[in-house]
Amino acid sequence: MEFVEPIKDIADIHEIKKLLYQHSTRDYLFFVLGINTGMRISDLLQVRVGDIQEEGSLKEFYSPSNTENRFYLNRMVRRALADYLNNCTLQDGDYLFKSKKNNQPITRQQAYRIINKAAQEAGVKEKVGTHTLRKTFGYHAYQKGIALSILQKIFNHSTPSETLNYIGIDKHSEGPIKVDVNL
Repeated sequence: MEFVEPIKDIADIHEIKKLLYQHSTRDYLFFVLGINTGMRISDLLQVRVGDIQEEGSLKEFYSPSNTENRFYLNRMVRRALADYLNNCTLQDGDYLFKSKKNNQPITRQQAYRIINKAAQEAGVKEKVGTHTLRKTFGYHAYQKGIALSILQKIFNHSTPSETLNYIGIDKHSEGPIKVDVNL
């Protein structure tokens, strides 16, 4: 397995989102959900439409059946979900990231191709892959002041240094973190 990086530059994230949206709202949603929740690729691909909506409205949290984690579906995710679901014909039992070829979710390989192609087109120089979504979430959450202990728990890591390494933070070279409570 090749080591991949988080996408640290917000401008790169916006460019990838723009490119994906122009290509496919499904692929755009895949990226947005991944970078905003920190879910594992295996969990992302198993999400079904009925898992994220109840009686026609979007849930606030998604809970994969194989874990006790609950992932917050923030405003950006819910907006992308609403846009996607309003423009497709998926049923509650369908996979959210349904393949165009069959009733299965897209494969890990297809997910990799989607992310890698968009990153290349956006001019991202770092190596990216499916873990890039999760790492991007962790990197930006950490930069915005989310406690390392919380990220460590989300990622199920044993040590804080494992989490820092995973999200691409070198504690000796990174600048101070802004915690702006703005009271």
